[in-house]
Amino acid sequence: MTGQNDGRAADQGRVYQASGDQHIVEHHHHATAWTGPDSVRRPPIGRAPAILRDRGELVGRLKEAVTEGAGNTVFVLHGLGGCGKTAVACALFEHATRERGRLGLWVNASDQASLRAGMLAVAADRGARDDELMAARNGLRAAADLVWDHLDRSDLPWLLVLDNADDPAVLRDGGWLRTSPRGTVLVTTRQAAGHWWPAAELLYVGVLPRAEAAQVLCDLAPGTGSVEDAAAVADRLGRLPLALTLAGGFLAHQVIAPWTMEEYGRRLRERPDPIELIDQGATDTGNDSRHLVSGTWQLSLNSLVGQNLPEAVTLLRLLACWSNDPLPLSLLADAHLDLPLPANRVELALRGLLDHSLTELVPGDIRCLRTHGVLLDSVARVTPAGERDRLAAAAAELLLRSLPASPERGLRDSRLAVLAPHVLALLRRVGSWPEISAGTAESAATCALRLVTAQHRSGDYASALAAAGQATDLVRRRLGDDNVLVLRLRQRIGKATDRLGRLEEAADLHRELLDDLERVCGPEAPDALTTCLHLSRPLTWLGQPSEAVRLMHRAAAGRAALLGPWHPLTLEARACLLELPPGPDLEREAPAGPELVADCRRELGADHPVTLSAELNCAGALFNTAQYSEALPSARRALAAHERCFGTDYPITLAARSLLSSVLHAAGEYQEAVEQAEIVREWRERILGPEHPWTTVIRDKLARFRSSLAEATPPDPT
Repeated sequence: MTGQNDGRAADQGRVYQASGDQHIVEHHHHATAWTGPDSVRRPPIGRAPAILRDRGELVGRLKEAVTEGAGNTVFVLHGLGGCGKTAVACALFEHATRERGRLGLWVNASDQASLRAGMLAVAADRGARDDELMAARNGLRAAADLVWDHLDRSDLPWLLVLDNADDPAVLRDGGWLRTSPRGTVLVTTRQAAGHWWPAAELLYVGVLPRAEAAQVLCDLAPGTGSVEDAAAVADRLGRLPLALTLAGGFLAHQVIAPWTMEEYGRRLRERPDPIELIDQGATDTGNDSRHLVSGTWQLSLNSLVGQNLPEAVTLLRLLACWSNDPLPLSLLADAHLDLPLPANRVELALRGLLDHSLTELVPGDIRCLRTHGVLLDSVARVTPAGERDRLAAAAAELLLRSLPASPERGLRDSRLAVLAPHVLALLRRVGSWPEISAGTAESAATCALRLVTAQHRSGDYASALAAAGQATDLVRRRLGDDNVLVLRLRQRIGKATDRLGRLEEAADLHRELLDDLERVCGPEAPDALTTCLHLSRPLTWLGQPSEAVRLMHRAAAGRAALLGPWHPLTLEARACLLELPPGPDLEREAPAGPELVADCRRELGADHPVTLSAELNCAGALFNTAQYSEALPSARRALAAHERCFGTDYPITLAARSLLSSVLHAAGEYQEAVEQAEIVREWRERILGPEHPWTTVIRDKLARFRSSLAEATPPDPT
């Protein structure tokens, strides 16, 4: 290649005429070694991927740019490190050179020195003379002008790839990025900000879809597992092409005791540091950390620090305390934290992460950002030990600010589903960082308790049970079985199990928990009294009213002694007594129903949840004691209040409608009774499922009501 003659001795003086003064330089060059790239005609990436999965549309668009006569265009491939931008560029390079007869030119643009050397080698390839190149190297001629002059006069159409241009200033400051009618320029970069790439067409390169990611593993490591096994591993790797390549290489090259994909996935789940295992799939990476998931993103972080944005590093470490699921941006609003991340710098730090493709915005009803899971694990792995406790504490503080402390209103808050994975991810991170203090671990556990309480009160019992179960396992590893937060999470498990209709299991869970609470906190502790109420509910349904009454009275008396007769929790316990089925205990309590409702209205207000429960239970008690004329207006008021406060499909609203249907039937209003029961049946089958006990009850009730309506309806005379 012509550029390799640049090392010839040049002992004569040379004179160049500039636009102003004359510069006379005597240069003595004694055959120093060539410092440019070995080749600009081939991508320096080893063997290109044999098959490029899920990039057909993207590569198809790029192929249009290397057809005959195409030119004057710049394409910018941008995306997270490890997403395969260089592989896409390589695929286009192969197509352009082999099928389109184009000259392919490849330059490493990762830093100024590499870019300059590579571009001058391009000029040499396109016919630049030694004296021209020497002048450009010595600053006597604009190097970029020389290169583009020869590219413009190239006898062959070309494709120029500027790879790893993660610092666009390197291209801008030297004027290296231009267009030419003779060719097409393709840039690969992590820098996504459009202002860096005026007049260029930006093309995003993301992670692979699940099926294609699984196929990549099957391509690289055939015979190590099924497509389903590969898909599970791909999910664990976040479908990041770099991680998939490393995992496939690891599986394909094991000799002594080869693993299956299933075993590889299990090892990933079990290892406290999965990144170390992923990186074992690399072969000879030299000094290029781009080929390791543990190091590829450090280049971007170093760039951010170099741009006077060290807060971006702190922000990314904070994000690493959470999940790779979409994270509400509201979580970061007005974030005053005990971190080197001032509130007025959060916006700049986030923009820096977005510009370097280290996170991305997610469209939707809730504005969110999403950060790749392998990136978060990599960042967490190298987060300094001395910073971890403050980061986890800050992450917990921000979650606590977003989770309702007393989720009685706004129960349909859509943020609950979005925040749930971040709460559990924080607990996992707290468990993996030994430096975390007990106080920070308890803050994270409090996040989980608030989450599952809010999920339960929103009527999402299945999610509450799943989250409470996971949280309990994670918290007890760090805080122990007898920590009060662990015991309270177990309360939520029992309560959600009850609401899902698993009554015997719920009763067993509550009994076991009550024993532990009495041992740890004492028999009159508030948590023990609460569990008494929780246990009474499934016992009532299971036909054990005597024990249920004893537990209710214990809770009411204990709360009155601890908190006073008008405290909401005391009134709640009194209201629970009204739920009992007919019997001597109910006959004693039923007349107190209207009086209790009046007390609740006076002390708490008409729309307080305890007041609403008291009115509903009072209507039920009046119905159970055959006081139908008094029960009917009370049941209507209870339903209207619950609809107003919680919506039509809230579980307790449906319970109020079910009670109203029973009162209507007892009062002889069969048509409306059927109509109300039908609404309840439809909602319960949809929300709880056809086999839930509450669904079975309403179906049986509806059948009776229809039978009564049929009997009461006179036959059609026709």
